[in-house]
Amino acid sequence: MSEERDNIIVLVDEDGEETEFELIDSFEFNGNEYVVLLPAVSYEEDYDEEEEVVILRVERNENDEESFVNIEDDDELDSVFEEFKSRMEDEYDFYDEQ
Repeated sequence: MSEERDNIIVLVDEDGEETEFELIDSFEFNGNEYVVLLPAVSYEEDYDEEEEVVILRVERNENDEESFVNIEDDDELDSVFEEFKSRMEDEYDFYDEQ
């Protein structure tokens, strides 16, 4: 049986390690484009209901090729996460770590 994989993104870290993520959302916010990713889980693995999402900023080079960049600014990250939560409040339950 083939699995639909249109929403899977493979990221390669600085060590050349590949990790699959599921694209949950992409949107423009405050003049930037962002993607929200969830680590891909195979059905054989235990699924953690409290999985943390990964939020990355999309940057484009002069050839319009995309790259995903970590958000270093905590205020920017918090703002983008709040926007994501408001966009997805009907689809997901969010838990704030205090």
